[in-house]
Amino acid sequence: MGSVPQGKSTPLFLDLFCHSLIILCTSLSVVLSSVAVCDGHWLLAGHHMFGLWYFCSLEKQQSSESGYHGFKASFNCTRHLKEAGVEDLGMGLAVCRLVTTLAVVSAVFGLELLVMSQASEGRNSSRCWTLGAWLVLLAGVMAVGGIATFVLWLGTFATLFGFTLTFWCQFTATFLFFLNGMAARQIRHIAPVWSFSGNPDKL
Repeated sequence: MGSVPQGKSTPLFLDLFCHSLIILCTSLSVVLSSVAVCDGHWLLAGHHMFGLWYFCSLEKQQSSESGYHGFKASFNCTRHLKEAGVEDLGMGLAVCRLVTTLAVVSAVFGLELLVMSQASEGRNSSRCWTLGAWLVLLAGVMAVGGIATFVLWLGTFATLFGFTLTFWCQFTATFLFFLNGMAARQIRHIAPVWSFSGNPDKL
């Protein structure tokens, strides 16, 4: 009788560890995506910066302060996206903003359900976890749509080294949305087998 709890302790620890890791990584992806959407400056192309909210052009002004002659760079940003010279850029970025914002909202609700599932038991816990996993996956799908819209609309300006750090934050968050969503869905199928066998090596 004393060997039964000892055999089940390891799978229970692994189950708790996996659930906690999924919740932690989902939290990180929400933070990364939120920062990327709020900043919005995603692409540098020559003397121009394209973002979700603004279009900026780099201006160089001659400066002679303290006897030093040189140029001082400053960004002139505007919400009038027609000045970018890209056809229907305003509509494209509006779609991108909407989709990426909804992705963050979906991920936040999914994360909340994942956390709530750990505070409940039985069928309610399973339902909360499953719904949370689907919402995180939905966030990944919408985030991919937002990135694809941005890249396709500005394909003539896009270069690998032109994308800013905040763009790569969004790209990383999108990858984490899919990874965590898939892991959250699969962990529910693995956990019952662990609980029944008491040894994950038997899977």
